[in-house]
Amino acid sequence: MDAMAMTNPFTFLQQVRSETAKVTWPSRRETMISTIMVLSMVVLASIFFFAVDQLYGWGFDLVFGLGR
Repeated sequence: MDAMAMTNPFTFLQQVRSETAKVTWPSRRETMISTIMVLSMVVLASIFFFAVDQLYGWGFDLVFGLGR
């Protein structure tokens, strides 16, 4: 059998705790800056896609004269 399959739950949890201790967690400031950056990019992308959608709608209306 595989050695990994033979690990008991207690040993597994010790290994998980050991690996988690090695992680470099972001500070509160880094988390806030990243969150603000993501939200601002979401807003900018939303505005961009809304504008493109409106432009395409206007263009199709102009070319095909639909909805009149």
